[in-house]
Amino acid sequence: MRVEVRYFASIREALGHGSETVQTQAATLGALRAELIARGEPWATALGHGRAVRMALDQTLSGEDAALRTGAEVAFFPPVTGG
Repeated sequence: MRVEVRYFASIREALGHGSETVQTQAATLGALRAELIARGEPWATALGHGRAVRMALDQTLSGEDAALRTGAEVAFFPPVTGG
C-alpha cells in the first residue's frame, strides 16, 4: 500500500526533506516506523526506537498499534514542535 509520510521539526532537518510517498507492507504505524529505520541512515537516527518520536495518523495522534490503510497520511515529529 502507499501512504504519505510527513516529517516535522528536527526529524525533517535530519532527513533533509519534509514528506515522501512510501510503498509499504506495514500494517501498523509501529511497523512502518521499523521499515523506515531499516533503511539505515539518516532514518535510523532520526526515528530510532531510543528517540522520543510522536506519530499521527490522518492528523490524529496515534500509537504504534494504529492500523494503516492505503492513502493514509502519517506524520512523525518530536514531542515538542515549535512554530
